[in-house]
This record gives sequence, C-alpha cells and structure tokens, in this order.
Amino acid sequence: MPPTLTHLALHVADLDACVAFYADFCGMRVIHQRLGKGSRIVWMAEPGREHAFIFVIMPGGQDRQLAADDYSHFGFAVASREQVDRIAAKAQAAGCLIWAPRDEPYPVGYYCGLRDPAGNYVEFSYGQPLGPGSEALPIP
Repeated sequence: MPPTLTHLALHVADLDACVAFYADFCGMRVIHQRLGKGSRIVWMAEPGREHAFIFVIMPGGQDRQLAADDYSHFGFAVASREQVDRIAAKAQAAGCLIWAPRDEPYPVGYYCGLRDPAGNYVEFSYGQPLGPGSEALPIP
C-alpha cells in the first residue's frame, strides 16, 4: 500500500481561537482531545471524514506572517458560488478576509481566502476538480 495522507499537525499560539475558527468557518468538529506533554491537543475533522483526514491542533506555535504574495493555504471545497460569497461576507465582518471572492480559469474556479487565528491562509472554492462531487470533472 502506498502512503496515505491522514492528518496535518499545527502548533498555534491560541488553541481555542483556532478550534473555534475551524468549527465556525469550516464545519469541522472536535473528535478527540487529550493532555499531551502538559498541554491540550485537539483533533478536528469534517463530519463523516473522521477516519480519512484530520487536523491535529496543539498550542505553542507562533503567529505566521505570510507575505501578501504567499498563496500557501489549506483548501476547502464548497457546494456553490453563493456559499463562497456567504463565507467571504462572514469573514469580512469578522476581520479575517484576505482574498475577496474572485473567478479564475479552470481548474482554479471561484474562491475566497481567510486568515485563521494562527496566520494560516484558508481557501474556500467552488468549481475545482477536487472535493466531493468532482469525480466526473477532468483534471488538466
């Protein structure tokens, strides 16, 4: 069996703020918590994907200061352009919108970007050949 990507581990400065962000904006939920090496460690997953891919979030990180032209990000697919717009409006009100909704040629699609409390960029996209329902779309 080849290796399978199962999780991403993040050290963050404010654990509770990051857990709240990923729950609120990404619909992820806490599936496991424990004390490890004197601090709380949280596992989060999208409902139904608890055995496929998780975020492991741990305290002790420093705020990331990404450059304006740095497009490193976590990508989440959504069901419609309207959902991208709703997320962007909510992020604008919360002060964490970094990329207003925009349209790019296929395969990029329609997307917006947010900054999580640790400084990571998070993209929400519609129309990419990735994510649920995209199996029929060609990958260029």
